[in-house]
Amino acid sequence: MGVRVPVIALTGYLGAGKTTVLNHLLQAPGARLGVVVNDFGTINVDAALVTGQVDEPASIAGGCLCCLPDTDGLDQALEKLSQPRLRLDAVIVEASGVADPPHLARLIRFSGVNRVRLGGLVDVIDAAAYFDTVDTGGLPPARFASASLVLINKTDRVPPAHRAETVARIAGRVRESNPLAHVVDTTHGRIDPALVFDAASPHDPVGELPLAALARHDHDHDGEPHPRADAVTIPAAGPVDPGRLADLLEDLPADVYRLKGTLTVDTGRSLRGYVINVVGRQIHVAVRPVTEDPSGLVAIGMHLDQSTVRTRLEAALQPCVARPAADGARRLARYRRLST
Repeated sequence: MGVRVPVIALTGYLGAGKTTVLNHLLQAPGARLGVVVNDFGTINVDAALVTGQVDEPASIAGGCLCCLPDTDGLDQALEKLSQPRLRLDAVIVEASGVADPPHLARLIRFSGVNRVRLGGLVDVIDAAAYFDTVDTGGLPPARFASASLVLINKTDRVPPAHRAETVARIAGRVRESNPLAHVVDTTHGRIDPALVFDAASPHDPVGELPLAALARHDHDHDGEPHPRADAVTIPAAGPVDPGRLADLLEDLPADVYRLKGTLTVDTGRSLRGYVINVVGRQIHVAVRPVTEDPSGLVAIGMHLDQSTVRTRLEAALQPCVARPAADGARRLARYRRLST
């Protein structure tokens, strides 16, 4: 089986700014994205921009994605957009404002399409309206339980004197529901695409995606830059210990949201090649051939303590000099089985 296409669920309460976030992500240079929308209410995706990325977006009729009588509509869309000929970097599923995020995550994770994997659930919040809509008191909202990344959007609409306090209160409520969720505050839906997916190239391919460049010009919010994610890259000098690698996957350094790379692992019996993708708490491990190609890991997140992250990755990627414990290989094999 080839590399699976990550599918990112984009959710949020009505008016939180999901479509603004989506259109911002679609403007990333070099990225080839598929988009799934549904017909519940008015979906204001920039259709020209979407069709500039792929031949056409896949639209699901029948209302809210999570209220469909079965998953065939979603699976049909994912089947179409995961075709290898499209060479997509990711597929984004924008759900209606009434969608239940945990249920949508399950639909994607257990999709019948074997060329896709869950690439995270991004939930968007309207900072100014949060306590009047999503969270009116009592228990923290259950919608955050499956979120890997929560965007506190529209922070510019909160009076400056109360902004920091409001963002902190919202983040606290999110973490009451999901202590491991990554929380990022933003305005105008601006988020570094590196947090969400890999871009194929830092530049637009010649003769392709001209609408993305136009959209970047048309949607330039007074030249305000969006916060950039930090990245720490560590090469591997040789086969690594499976136990040390599993320890890293299960306990990422603080503020690391994504971890990705290719590695050769010494199982104690043989060498095995793996492709690693971690998004929040979701660990995806796939087998690859053992090659002489360069290998290593890249950690991505906001406001990383780069020295600490580098130390953790270097420790995990130390070349294996002694026979590794069998438990480490079993742990990695378990993640590989769960990933398939």
